[in-house]
Amino acid sequence: MRRFLILCVFISTSVFSQNGILAKEYFKNGEFEKALHAYKKLYTKSPSNINYINQVIASHQQLEQYDDAEKFILKLMERVKYPAFIVELGYNFQLKGHIEKATENYQKAITTIDDKATNVFAVARSFQNHSLLNEATTAYEKAMVLNPDFNFNIQLAQIYGEQGNIEKMFNSYINFVEFNPVVLNDVKRAVNDFISEKSDNENNILFRKILLKKIQQEPNLLWNQLLSWLFTQQKDFNKAFTQEKAIFKRQPESLNRIKELALISANANENEIAKDIFNYIIETAQDSNTILEAHQNLLQLEIKESPKENYTAINTKYLELIKTFGTYTQTLNLQMSYAHFLAFYMNETTKATAFLEDTLKLPLTELQKAKVKLELGDILVLQEQFNKALIYYTQIQRNLKNSTISQEARYKVAKASYYKGDFKWAESQLKILKASTSQLIANDALDLKLLITDNKYEDSLQTALKLYSKADLLAFQNRNNEAITLLDSILNNHKTEPIIAQALYKQAALFQIKGQYEKAKANYESIIANYRNGILIDDALFHLAKIYETILSQPEKAKTLYEQIIFNHADSIYFIDARKRFRALRGDAIN
Repeated sequence: MRRFLILCVFISTSVFSQNGILAKEYFKNGEFEKALHAYKKLYTKSPSNINYINQVIASHQQLEQYDDAEKFILKLMERVKYPAFIVELGYNFQLKGHIEKATENYQKAITTIDDKATNVFAVARSFQNHSLLNEATTAYEKAMVLNPDFNFNIQLAQIYGEQGNIEKMFNSYINFVEFNPVVLNDVKRAVNDFISEKSDNENNILFRKILLKKIQQEPNLLWNQLLSWLFTQQKDFNKAFTQEKAIFKRQPESLNRIKELALISANANENEIAKDIFNYIIETAQDSNTILEAHQNLLQLEIKESPKENYTAINTKYLELIKTFGTYTQTLNLQMSYAHFLAFYMNETTKATAFLEDTLKLPLTELQKAKVKLELGDILVLQEQFNKALIYYTQIQRNLKNSTISQEARYKVAKASYYKGDFKWAESQLKILKASTSQLIANDALDLKLLITDNKYEDSLQTALKLYSKADLLAFQNRNNEAITLLDSILNNHKTEPIIAQALYKQAALFQIKGQYEKAKANYESIIANYRNGILIDDALFHLAKIYETILSQPEKAKTLYEQIIFNHADSIYFIDARKRFRALRGDAIN
């Protein structure tokens, strides 16, 4: 009997839940008579369910049955003293066109907060549900005056943002983060929608003034952090650095924030300020690991900027660092960085391989060994010793199964096989990697698999695909001029094959590396004109837009291209960036 009762309750609950889903679907699809009927039945069985109550009212209103909605609300108010129903009654009067009665009820609902401050939760939420933002603001502000323990700054900030009252919105976000510092990153994300990369943007100026005033009136490192963040968004890295130094002087526990700023500056190709910051870290840091890391980053910047004639001097600096800090497990990153420099820049692959083989003799963890073997494999690929490279990659897969580095090694197995023309084996490895836990590896694997799949059947000898993989290898070997020439051969001799778009795109990227932006532009324009339905169209649009915006100073042309991504390629990985760049170029007051 007990089991039977439990089964009945379960069935009843399940049916009740199904009816709720059905009612919701009716309402969503605009079948309001059916929705009203369904919600009334649900309300009868559960008369205290606020969702069913609201949906009965909303269904009446959608059917323009305002008198029926009013009667329903008044009966509810006789039974339950719930202040949100006063708002509902007022809103129903508003829909009927009785504005004075609506206003009267809104004021009555706000007055209930005087009687009991906690009424604000129901009243303000009901106002917001009906987009009655001024009334919601009044409710929240009144409650905070009546009960100083209440903090509705986040709700107020969101409302002020919707109203376009940017100054009040910024102040509310700042007040909220002062009350609850752990939400700092959430506040940054919210504010980011209203600022631009341009320092002369009206909202940027306003936010900066508010923060500077706060620093003067009530010093708090939170304001310095927000100011540093704002300057970083604007790429004013010098000013951000000034704020970070001020923060560090008051809280000298860690240089991590300053290190992060240096890396952001370097990634933005603001190399001079990045160097200044890394040098500051070297002068200030107390631990050798931080100092060494800063030295390495400085060398990376120097490599990026230097012609080949300077490589000997850079080599000397590497050797001096190795002499100073030694070859221990603690300096593994330095050793790998030096080996990479020897192989990929000095073209001393034998010396690089021997150096890393000595590194493997250190008491390394399995993960550290895997990192060294990954680099060794890459150097062997550089030398086109593919089979030897595959041995190292396979060892990593065997010793660290299912790890991210194991998946990276599998991708490199596929890439090495692709370089040597073994497309079938490469494809089999790439199929597995589509489910990689690393999104980056999964995306790269999918891109390479599509390249192989789309082109392997076009020619039984796979001539064009083999030429392309060779060009890809040349690019990996930093032999960009040779890669460009080989891609020209594909473009001239395989004009009817689908690989042309890929060859144009690859060549454009190499042109950009060499600073030949007009040639890159021509390639991207060719993809846009001739391969509009291909998978590379959004890539071409975005990179061409960036050239127009940042290199050729033609913002209107850039804006048109960003706009095409926004309206025609909503699923593109560039969509968010394109929308942000478009709005910045259009000069929107808010992003």
